[in-house]
Amino acid sequence: MSKVSRAICYQVGALVLAIALAIALSRFVPVANFIETLQQRAMSLGAWAAMCYPLLFALCNILLLPGGILAVGGGFFFGLWWGFFIVFAGNIVATAISFALSRSIARPWFQRKLSGNPTLRALGPAVERESWKIILLSQLHPLFPTSLLNYFYGLTRIRFGTYMLWASIGRLPGIFLYAYVGTLGQFAVRIMRGKSYPRMIEYWIWGGAFITTALLLVVLGRVAYRAIQTSQASARPTGERCEDGIQGRMIDKSVINK
Repeated sequence: MSKVSRAICYQVGALVLAIALAIALSRFVPVANFIETLQQRAMSLGAWAAMCYPLLFALCNILLLPGGILAVGGGFFFGLWWGFFIVFAGNIVATAISFALSRSIARPWFQRKLSGNPTLRALGPAVERESWKIILLSQLHPLFPTSLLNYFYGLTRIRFGTYMLWASIGRLPGIFLYAYVGTLGQFAVRIMRGKSYPRMIEYWIWGGAFITTALLLVVLGRVAYRAIQTSQASARPTGERCEDGIQGRMIDKSVINK
């Protein structure tokens, strides 16, 4: 099994485990009641919830904390499309702040920390050659933590506007999937509370849409992995002739003054 397939299996397995745990707990603890109460309190805040939630999501990304739960929560609390746009707005804020920090006042600290990461260091030559293509593909790659990539790309010569555009586009499929999972959770709570009685065809539609979106992400992840591997392989001859220069591009201050 390839690294990409293994990473995707771990993520899907974690999601299935969380769902199974919630179902098991619901037999002994009023999980549905607690979740519904939490949802009602969040929605009672009105516009404040829509303004504070993306800021909370952005803060988690800036601090490199797991933001997947909040992304799922966006779909659960606000519905599919509103949740998608709210989480996407938080992602844009986090991307801009993280990139700016890495390029300016926090640059020396991130240079020391990220220069020792072999996975990110391997992207260096590919970024110099392919620019926006690598930005887009790395956002789709399941092995690269997107919140950490914001800081990494701040250490390169990529322009701020270029990174913001392609990083945002690359994260759209993943954010949509998280929001969709949250929406399914919202429907599940309604069913458990006896407030919704969907027909069998609706179950097939929800499940089919989820499987289709997940498979699309798997395909995009594999395409991204192969494209990055190919780009790194084509850049390797140049890197072998100047091995010290490759690592120095992330550390040398003269490379990043743009």
